[in-house]
Amino acid sequence: MLPPQRIAGRERRAFHWRTASPWTTCVRVACCSRLRFMWFALMVLTVLCVALQMLGVVRQARSAKVLKLVSEQLVRMPAEIHRPIKRNDWENIWSVSAAIAEEPVDQHPFIQRRDESENTRSEEGRDRVLEDTRKQLTSTTEAAPPIETNKLWLGQEFPNQPRRPAYPQKTPKIKKQPHTDEINRYTVKSRADNTATCHPKNHIVFLKTHKTASSTILNILYRYGESHNLTFALPLNMHSQLFYPAFFAAHFVEGVRTRSVKEFHILCNHMRFSSLEVRKVMPKDTFYFSILRNPVAMMESLFVYYKAIPAFRAVRSLEEFLIQGGRSYNASVPNNHYARNILTFDFGLDNTAPENGTDLDRRSAEVIAAMERDFPLILISEYFDESLVLLKHVLCWSLDDVSSFRLNSRSERSRRPLSAETAERVKEWNSLDWRLYQHFNATFWKRIDSTLGRTKLRQEIELLRTKRRNLERMCLQEGGAVDPAQVQDSSLKPFQYGAAVIQGYNLRQELNNDTRRLCQRLITPELQYTSALYAKQFPQLAAARAAAAKKIAASRNAATHRAVKRNVETYVHTAMSNNTSHNNKNKAIVDEHSLHILTKSVTHRGRQSNFDVTKQYNKIKRNSHKHTAQKHFINSNVHKESQEPGFLR
Repeated sequence: MLPPQRIAGRERRAFHWRTASPWTTCVRVACCSRLRFMWFALMVLTVLCVALQMLGVVRQARSAKVLKLVSEQLVRMPAEIHRPIKRNDWENIWSVSAAIAEEPVDQHPFIQRRDESENTRSEEGRDRVLEDTRKQLTSTTEAAPPIETNKLWLGQEFPNQPRRPAYPQKTPKIKKQPHTDEINRYTVKSRADNTATCHPKNHIVFLKTHKTASSTILNILYRYGESHNLTFALPLNMHSQLFYPAFFAAHFVEGVRTRSVKEFHILCNHMRFSSLEVRKVMPKDTFYFSILRNPVAMMESLFVYYKAIPAFRAVRSLEEFLIQGGRSYNASVPNNHYARNILTFDFGLDNTAPENGTDLDRRSAEVIAAMERDFPLILISEYFDESLVLLKHVLCWSLDDVSSFRLNSRSERSRRPLSAETAERVKEWNSLDWRLYQHFNATFWKRIDSTLGRTKLRQEIELLRTKRRNLERMCLQEGGAVDPAQVQDSSLKPFQYGAAVIQGYNLRQELNNDTRRLCQRLITPELQYTSALYAKQFPQLAAARAAAAKKIAASRNAATHRAVKRNVETYVHTAMSNNTSHNNKNKAIVDEHSLHILTKSVTHRGRQSNFDVTKQYNKIKRNSHKHTAQKHFINSNVHKESQEPGFLR
């Protein structure tokens, strides 16, 4: 029998196992077995071995990096190193290399100091680096001779040689682009003065405001981005705007949701600005700018262009709208935002102006502070050439990059001058926009005075206007803008909206291919250029959408043809049943022939609407009824005459 102590211990253990929780029991069974303990120990040892191997690989890579640096420096040494070297010189070189290879970790502070000396390019920095290097080498090995006697390290100067910089600068190579003689005559790139001080900016956000000559700025950005193979943040689904007037969202840009575009360079289409959403799309070093216009002239243009909105629809003139105090304006009605403080609205701010003067001052200060925080540059439309020169300097571009023609401009016959009284009412109605314009107009000239100066500004404006005149003589047939009815190429006709007459351009016929391509980019309207860039940037999506649009147009034409055919058959059947005489049959045949011609023309054109078809159908039907009435009148007269006795004679 077992001793009582062992029996009691076994009972206690059995009780403990019975009362323990299931997960505790599993852990004990998994970990307390000897075989499992051995497996755990082997796994830990394996992980340690792998970690040690990885650490060795890292140290070897660091050593290889330092050795590679040494080899690069030896390659950079002057040509005199290739002279016949004595045995002592070879021993000195190998001793220096061996000293560096033995202690690669100690070289990292030296490498960092070397980079600092390269950035400063100063003699003191090079002397300090050489002195530190000599101290490190002499303390590491006694066999290495002093650096000053050999001067075979890091491209120092040699005896009987002119002094040269320790780290030669790499001269930037300018890629030559093929140009014809005619283009070289007028479009010579002149970035030599800019590259020495700054680098061209390629990450740009331009807030395109309404009726402020922003379409011309858009064309400049389009041409620059296309010539430098930059990526545009274009609207989703081939839209022309970024779902304006809704606040901008990152998923409004094509390629963001599908992540098919890794980096966007330029964002410049119409949108209502939202800083947080824009920064989700554009990089951190993006440059933001926009353009403003005098609210008085802008209000006159807005009234003509957006005459169909509810706020302007009920009045006959802008003067009547302002005299009524904007009685037809309701901020909650869609599209009425065009009628008041449109600039403040485009910048993503509240365009409701307080009536109290103190509140208006405070609100204006808040709006100005918000705009200055997000936009370091605001251009002025009334000083467009001055704005282009300033933009050229801020972006580090050339005058050729900012040379342009006026796009989306109205004809003079659609402009109306405003009286002084009407101008004051416009300023009062658009009080927020007027204060924005006053503030940024002043800061615009302050910036010109602090960066360029008035003398240099006038010189560059003259150069810009000379380039524009040369481009007009080279590209344009009439030498300037023409009315839309006179534009010969239908693909270059500007979009017409409202009561405004938007002008276009005609190209000269004798241009060669390269010159025509350059000139065509200068005059391409906004909608056509946006579609072309979308097709270039997303060719598969553009082809799919073009095929879908073609299919929809074909189905609409087929439905129109079927509707016209049903109307023709119904009318012919009615005409044939009602007209039993020979004349009526001939008339019905004539009517049927007319309707057949109408149906055939609708089928070939494919654009005739149901309204026009129904209108022509009713016209033919009225003519038929008129002919039937005349026939009944003749038959009744014949019947009356047959009843008279004289008729029998």
